[in-house]
Amino acid sequence: MKKILLPLLLSALASAPAQAAGKIGNAKAGEAAFLKCASCHQVGKYAQPAYGPQLNAIVGRKAGTSAGYKYSEAMKRSGLVWTEANLAAFLRAPHDVVPGTSMRFWGIGDEQQVADLLAYMRGLR
Repeated sequence: MKKILLPLLLSALASAPAQAAGKIGNAKAGEAAFLKCASCHQVGKYAQPAYGPQLNAIVGRKAGTSAGYKYSEAMKRSGLVWTEANLAAFLRAPHDVVPGTSMRFWGIGDEQQVADLLAYMRGLR
């Protein structure tokens, strides 16, 4: 019984971060919501660091490691890996997740918008 339940539990836990507070994200809506991020962050084939780091392949990346961007010491020392759960928390309250971050953004209170952004960022390569 344990041999069957453990893989099922691990599978459920692995898929849980894909949602923000129980919301299922829509990548198309997330792309539209990303416009508020685009003033500082770039994505896509020609993305470069700007006022903020480029965000291609952010899911699974260690925080503070994107080439060409000068991160705050707080971000470099955070030890975070950008899982969907960590990204969701950071999108909600960046300064609570990484005190001392240089990100000039207060956060997103709308859980559906967080879920949509996660769905969009999941597909960035």
